[in-house]
Formats: sequence, C-alpha cells, structure tokens
Amino acid sequence: MKNGLIWFCRLAVGLLFIFSGLIKINDPLGFSYKLEEYFEVFHITFLNGFAVSIAIILCALEIILGFALLIGVRTKQVGMGLLLLIIFFTFLTFYSAYFKVVQSCGCFGDAIPLTPWQSFSKDMVLLLLIIVLFINRNVIKPLFNAKIGDKLLIASVVVGFACGFYTYNFLPVIDFLPYKVGANILEEMKTPPDAQPDEFELTYHLKNKKTGDTKVMTDKEYLKTGIWKDNNWTIIGDPESRLVKKGFTPKITDLNIQDAQGNNYTQELLSNPYYELVIVAYNLKNTNSDAINRLNAIAANMTQNYNIRTIFLTSNSPADAQAFSKEHHLISEIFYADGVPLKSMVRANPGILLMKNGTIINKWHYHSIPKYDVLEKEYLLKQ
Repeated sequence: MKNGLIWFCRLAVGLLFIFSGLIKINDPLGFSYKLEEYFEVFHITFLNGFAVSIAIILCALEIILGFALLIGVRTKQVGMGLLLLIIFFTFLTFYSAYFKVVQSCGCFGDAIPLTPWQSFSKDMVLLLLIIVLFINRNVIKPLFNAKIGDKLLIASVVVGFACGFYTYNFLPVIDFLPYKVGANILEEMKTPPDAQPDEFELTYHLKNKKTGDTKVMTDKEYLKTGIWKDNNWTIIGDPESRLVKKGFTPKITDLNIQDAQGNNYTQELLSNPYYELVIVAYNLKNTNSDAINRLNAIAANMTQNYNIRTIFLTSNSPADAQAFSKEHHLISEIFYADGVPLKSMVRANPGILLMKNGTIINKWHYHSIPKYDVLEKEYLLKQ
C-alpha cells in the first residue's frame, strides 16, 4: 500500500514536472516576460537583465528534477530540490491569486493558460504529493545502479539546458501563440456574430429611507422582487460588477498598427493580397544591429526586384524610430504598435515575418534569417 502511494506520487510529480518544464523551455523568452511581471510586483526590476537566464535555469531544473525522481537517482538532493521549488511556485501563485497582480502564472506557458487560483490549486496538490515523497525519500528505490543513474542525470542536464538555448536562439519548436505560421491575423481578431459575450452579475446596496434598513441584492433579485417600484428603497453607491461566465474572446485583441501621426493602418497592412515583409523590433535599444543591417539589405532587394512592401514594426517612440532609421538607413516603412503583441508576433528582437493577405506564411529568428536567394526561390518566384 505504501509502495503504491510512493510510486503514484513519484510518477505524478515526475511526469508533471517534466511536462511543465518542457512546455516552458519551448518558449523561454515568453517565460522571461512573465518573470519580469513578477519582478515588477516585488520591486526587484534590477533582475530584468537576468530574466532569460533565470527562465532557462528554472525550466531546466523542472525537467532535471522530474527525470531524476522518475529514475530514482540522488533521492535526498532531488527531494529537497522539489520541495524548495514547489514552495517557491506555490508562494508565487498564491500571491498572484490573492492580490490579483499577475493574472497568468505561465505554469504551462501559452499552451495551457491557467487562472491564478487554478495554478495555486495545482501547486497545492503537487505540494502534498512532494511532501509524501520528501518524508519517504530514503525508501525511493533507483531504477538503475548509481553509475548509470548519474550518467542519465548528466544527460538530462545537457538536454534541459540545450533545449533552452536552442529555442531562445531559434524560436519555439511548437508555437502556441496566435501569431503562429499559417494563422490569419485578421481572422484571429474577429468575433463571430453568434458568439456569447461575457456575462456579468450586478450587486446593489439598498437602503430604506424611512426605516434605515439595508439590503444587498443581485440585479436579477432586484428586478424579480419588484423592490425598484418602492420609492422608499434607494440604491447606495455604484453597483458592483462580477464576471459570472466568460464569453468568447478573440485570440488577438490588442494589435493596433499606427503611423507616426496616429493613423490606423491595421486593416490596410493585414489585407494586402501580395507578399509583405514585416520586420519586428519591439525594442530598438536592445535589437541586434547586425541583423537589422542584413534585413535591410533583404528588404531593399525585395522592394527593388519584386515591389514587395516592407514594414518595420516597433513599440518605440517615432522620434527614436526615426533616429534609428537614419542610423541604419532603413528603407522599410515604419509603423508602431504596443510592445505586448509585438513580443507575441515573433520571439526575437528583431524577427521577420513573411505575410500575404494577413496570413503568416513563415517567420524567422534573426539567427536564422534566410538569404535573399532562398526567399526568392521558395516564395517570390512562386507567387
């Protein structure tokens, strides 16, 4: 009975930690953005420069500890590591849920969005399972002898960190964001005519002018009882609104592309029936200058030889963008959008998207920018 419980806890915790680590390490830059939100909440923004490194380390740790638990290697150290990690995560998810500061913990990245309370509940269950394992860490039996176990552990360390470095430098292997290859941005922004909107419940605070009695009623109770017909009852303050049922929300809600004068170009740029090259550099201060120069050369060739419209998207101010354009002799049209959707478009600074009629045909990290000849052969000559 006891062995069965330990094995259940061992499998559940090990597999879940590996799954969670793999999901997040698929997109370490996205996880680092979530960490930066926590850094801001706790007023430790000096760690922002280390956010990516911390993200990769935490994700790799989840994979390594989960794998080590499954094969039963270094059980004392692994037990302590799991306990400390789950206490840390449980604190963060409770803080997020109770104080309503970070509304998505990023536990499973963008693949499985969880509310703060769902994340906290998940961590509480894991905490209980890990406590069982920690108490019984001395009786966890290894699947292999110590020598083989240590070699497998080292291999998991190499694989864990290698995955993080690869996805950071060459985009996620699986893109869970709404701007994935093949997605039509305009379609992802639409709300179907028959879509159900959010359903809210209003709560009224009432006071009787004659007796001084008070009541608290929902909007449905307020109408059903007919108390609104009684002039002696008056509403005190503003009604409180509470979300009862979440309705349909488009996958993309925050993309608004403008020129320097504030004119909206979202519809025009996303409905272009021809190929369009979009260079995304959400933060010009930290963008890779060498990549910008290479992208600028590609943009010049595409414009000159095929009259392809090339767009440069940034969240910086027009003054900063114009200075950057002058410095790098940009030939692309410059447009502006909020940094949040730009970070979601492509996990690179800069990144490149090839679009047609609002559909993302392909996209690349600046470390894997295709040569102009490749773009011409694969796409332009076939249009």
